[in-house]
Amino acid sequence: MHLKEIIPIEYIIIYLVLINLIGLLAMYIDKRKAKKGSYRIQEKTLFYITFLGGGIGSIAGMYLFRHKTKKLRFTIGIPVILILEIILITYILIKYYF
Repeated sequence: MHLKEIIPIEYIIIYLVLINLIGLLAMYIDKRKAKKGSYRIQEKTLFYITFLGGGIGSIAGMYLFRHKTKKLRFTIGIPVILILEIILITYILIKYYF
């Protein structure tokens, strides 16, 4: 049995869209909470979302909402994670789907 029979590519696309929307929303919520001075989303949670495939949404949220853009660990860390994920996803797609 091939991987594409177990996990159809459509499911992968839906997952990536959803996790990136979550990344964007997490940055928005954390920025809003920062302005209000209330309880914040932990930085490690923002990185977990990125690590799970939400890099594009997280980066978009960072710059759209001007959030965490002065923190080097975010301005370098999140793009590095995204690049590694793009390489990994490309490898998996080529090896198992095409």
